[in-house]
Amino acid sequence: MAGKVEARAQAERLLTAFRAAGAVPVEADILQPAEVLLDLYGEDIRSRAYVTRDPLRGEMMLRPDFTVPVVRMHMEEGAEPARYCYLGEVFRKQEHRSGRPAEFLQVGYEIFDRVDPVAADAEVFALFAELLSPLDLRAATGDIGILMAAVKGLTTTDRRKAALLRHIWRPARFRALLERFGGLAPVPPARAALIAQLASGEVPESGAPQIGLRSPEEIADRLSALAEDAAAPPIAAEEVALLDDILDLRAPAPQALDRLRKIADELPPIRPAVERLAARLDALAALGVEVETLDFEASHGRTTLEYYDGFVFSFHAAQEGLPPVASGGRYDALTAVLGQGKSIPAVGGVVRPALVAELGGIG
Repeated sequence: MAGKVEARAQAERLLTAFRAAGAVPVEADILQPAEVLLDLYGEDIRSRAYVTRDPLRGEMMLRPDFTVPVVRMHMEEGAEPARYCYLGEVFRKQEHRSGRPAEFLQVGYEIFDRVDPVAADAEVFALFAELLSPLDLRAATGDIGILMAAVKGLTTTDRRKAALLRHIWRPARFRALLERFGGLAPVPPARAALIAQLASGEVPESGAPQIGLRSPEEIADRLSALAEDAAAPPIAAEEVALLDDILDLRAPAPQALDRLRKIADELPPIRPAVERLAARLDALAALGVEVETLDFEASHGRTTLEYYDGFVFSFHAAQEGLPPVASGGRYDALTAVLGQGKSIPAVGGVVRPALVAELGGIG
């Protein structure tokens, strides 16, 4: 990995380019309220972030990225439309001795604009592609919005859809749920025994003292949800197969679009998201991106931070074992969560300048 001096030099070049594209530089506190991140991502974030406790401010985290604090800042005081850029350290725990740093520089560019989200998607990607072109990277794109639309369009209960949507970013858990809801996997014995007890009219009781955070009402709601799920018919095999087709789709973008349009004939709820993909490819082509050879992976972005809900992208070096040199995507829902009743379409991306320096730099 390149040294900090070289990484800082590349970061400054990228920041200068983002400012030239119209972005206003912003800063974000290194210590962020842990409660905000835990509310967004659940306890999973603890395994990736450094957590400390402040006697006055409570539980805090060293920022794992810039997007959340930038969105909070914009939703509290930003004018519309807005373009922001930033440069600073972020902190991620590393579970294995991979050689990846736990602290590294990140440079980013974000657009908040409700007029033409498709054009904003294309602008961010095209800008990153142009800046990083000297490095000869492979670009990969996807669209979490298509997968989310497919899940919402399934013929099943709202609870099952919500469970699948909650675990889109956990592929193994998502697969296990899909197989269970589709009747392709047996119900775990303990759950089966509890469901049989509920079906007989018995309410499970225990003489043990109540501990933990769940109230009796929450426990009753959970038992009701289990009974409802047990009574629901399995998701049709045809719908599971269509969802699998989407999950497995990987092809040059125009071919992927053709395939998705055919799937939309059988799963109409995905059609608006598919047509947004078509409009995005047109916008990218208008900015000089060679969409004919642009990789599209429908599952792309499912193992990154969980706020992306539309277009996603990343740029990769040929060397094995390196993280993406740059990545980003659309996060409209995040602005609604942090906006306290307000929302705005938003898209952005980040670059790792240390990797840029290691690969030879951009100038």
